[in-house]
Amino acid sequence: MSKLPHTATSIFTVMTQMANQHQAVNLSQGFPNFPVDARLLEIIARKTAENVHQYQPSSGYPPLLQKIARLIFDSYQRKVNPDTEILVTAGATQGIFTAIQALVYPGDEVVILDPCYDSYETPIVLSGAKAIHVSLLPDFTPDWEAIANAVHSKTRMIIINNPHNPSGRIWTETDFVALEDLTARFPNLIVLSDEVYEYITFEQPHVSIHHREKLHDRSLSVSSFGKSFHITGWKIGYLVGPESLIKEIKKVHQFLVFSVNSLAQAAISDYLDLVDVTALRPFYQNKRDTFRKLMANTPFEWLPCEGSYFQVASYAGFSSESDVDFTKRLVTDYGVAAIPVSAFYADGKDLSHIRFCFAKDEQTLAKAAERLAQL
Repeated sequence: MSKLPHTATSIFTVMTQMANQHQAVNLSQGFPNFPVDARLLEIIARKTAENVHQYQPSSGYPPLLQKIARLIFDSYQRKVNPDTEILVTAGATQGIFTAIQALVYPGDEVVILDPCYDSYETPIVLSGAKAIHVSLLPDFTPDWEAIANAVHSKTRMIIINNPHNPSGRIWTETDFVALEDLTARFPNLIVLSDEVYEYITFEQPHVSIHHREKLHDRSLSVSSFGKSFHITGWKIGYLVGPESLIKEIKKVHQFLVFSVNSLAQAAISDYLDLVDVTALRPFYQNKRDTFRKLMANTPFEWLPCEGSYFQVASYAGFSSESDVDFTKRLVTDYGVAAIPVSAFYADGKDLSHIRFCFAKDEQTLAKAAERLAQL
């Protein structure tokens, strides 16, 4: 008997396998294909000769914890205690899993906003809790009336994602005020804020949970060095939250991974002295603008993209196929892989939307555009 009877091979794996089989341009999975910063490569090469190959403290490499605290202050003017309010994790997904396992109990409910990252629900189910899916509005902004109706005394947590995957939308001041009002009405409600694309926003600045002092004692933020520094395979992320919550999460963390890759932590610690995270914003805005310009001759309707490195497109104007069938045909007939947005909905809602990842070099984006212009 399976603990996860409804879990099958993910659409991300399916589309990547199809892309490989058909030699398609892979704009499906969310990882960059351009080189890592040469400075980071030099640092890790140097670090291999140093004494950083044994276990680090379970909460993280102490110099890295200090650098993360400084990064949060520089980015958000929030002071956090590196010893008690930060936990380095084996990627953001492990951070999410561990936080839910530590804080959510059998019989609890957790509100998830669809469309959403597919790793949110599984740790909820494994905790014996129930995931309550609430759809975002058609423009992918929060439906606060529906969210408020879904929260009650049994609701332990709400998971938010900002900037949002897959839509690329970002939250506004109004959204955070509504969230603050909600948590004021339900004093046991915890906010888990997935902010792995926090440094990748465009015309409008990112509003973070770190900015919201009213939420600090009730919220956890999830961040990803993998996403920020184009090193997704390193699987290094971190959680930030009040000591009372981080303390409970550390209890679970020690029995999942105990401590995270020591060499990678040491390298990132040194790299934080050199890198300017604010440079990510214009870098990826140029990627987005280049992608949309290259795609100008395709028949897609492009939805707003305010952050992340994903672009959602509608094909409703020229095809009535399901989004799964349409994306599969893109691979087999046109040699480009994308992700159907219905995969991000618990009920498989199909709005004729697909998601492209534009974190690719210009040659890759140009090749995809050339092929899609034949639609």
